[in-house]
Order: sequence, then C-alpha cells, then structure tokens
Amino acid sequence: MPASYRFKVHGRVQGVFFRQSTADTAHSLGLHGWVMNCADGSVEGCAAGADEALEQLRRWLQRGPPAARVDRLDWVAASEVPTGGFVVRR
Repeated sequence: MPASYRFKVHGRVQGVFFRQSTADTAHSLGLHGWVMNCADGSVEGCAAGADEALEQLRRWLQRGPPAARVDRLDWVAASEVPTGGFVVRR
C-alpha cells in the first residue's frame, strides 16, 4: 500500500498557478491525488505514492511555482489513498 499525505499550503498560493503546477509536478513524480483552493486562501490536497516521490513533492510545495510565496506547509499522514492520477479539483 502506498504512503499518503494530506497537505495544506499557506501564503500567496491562489492566482499564481499553484494548483496546476502542483498537479504537473505530482504527475511527473508518478503520484496520485488531488489539489484544490480553499475559501481561506490556502491550497490543500492529498498525494499518494512512493516515499521518495512524496518527499520530492513535499520539498516542491515548500516553495511552489515562481509567482507563489509559501509561508507554511502542513504535511500529515493520511488514511485516504487516492488513485487514478493527480487532478485539480474546482
């Protein structure tokens, strides 16, 4: 069973292509999951897959795409194990 993590990214992370960039990065790492905007201005998601790929995604989320400013990343183990690729939720 692959590892799975929920994440929430705080800072300037909406309106800077954060969700799509996260999905592109996760897809390139072979991860499954989802990402979405939250009403409080943060971005949250869930990612599942190989430990090393998850660690690479965690490190990427700490900086995000060029226009983003990440102030804090919450990263916790999850019981949800998504499958079927990595999607942007609306």
